[in-house]
Amino acid sequence: MSALAELRALLGAPVRPSHGTAGWGEVERYVGSALPRDFTAFLDAYGSGVVCGELVVFHPEGSSPLLPRMEATHRMFAARRRTASAEGDAEHFPHPFHPEPGGLVSWGYDHSGDEHFFLPCGPDPDRWKVVTMVHEVGCRTFAGPFAEFVLSFAKRLRDVDRHHGLDPEAREFLEPEDLEELVAAGEIGPRKPDFEPF
Repeated sequence: MSALAELRALLGAPVRPSHGTAGWGEVERYVGSALPRDFTAFLDAYGSGVVCGELVVFHPEGSSPLLPRMEATHRMFAARRRTASAEGDAEHFPHPFHPEPGGLVSWGYDHSGDEHFFLPCGPDPDRWKVVTMVHEVGCRTFAGPFAEFVLSFAKRLRDVDRHHGLDPEAREFLEPEDLEELVAAGEIGPRKPDFEPF
């Protein structure tokens, strides 16, 4: 089973029909390349939304369209990279940002404050890696494609400890029934693999 098929099985069928394939031409003209097929297929099926209440993705025709967000993110991170370089702190930004040659291509973010990009590391977009700018102080590279990254992200959130997301110091002051209430409300602990469109 492909990673995209496994991801669809994990998240379930889309809640509502997406926008289909509309809008990708404009985005791909801006990027100067086709985008990874698993990325466009996922967004064409699900549309804009949030994976597991955490990972936010954008379709070109969504309520918050991909292209304007992509352009703004590239400008913002390119400026931060220039500032970091001028201050001798360039190691946190090892990659340029589009439209610089080989620059990272924005595709989403998560509620932990991380931004996610494609690293166009070759002419075949299906071989592009995913780079996560971690709270703007460094980056991690995921060697697989988009669907494998999202699948790994969803499984990691599904398989965390029941009290994941709770500051250990705060735990000392909570009664067991309060902890259970937070778990039941989905505020801490494992996340059910799902997709919430917006």
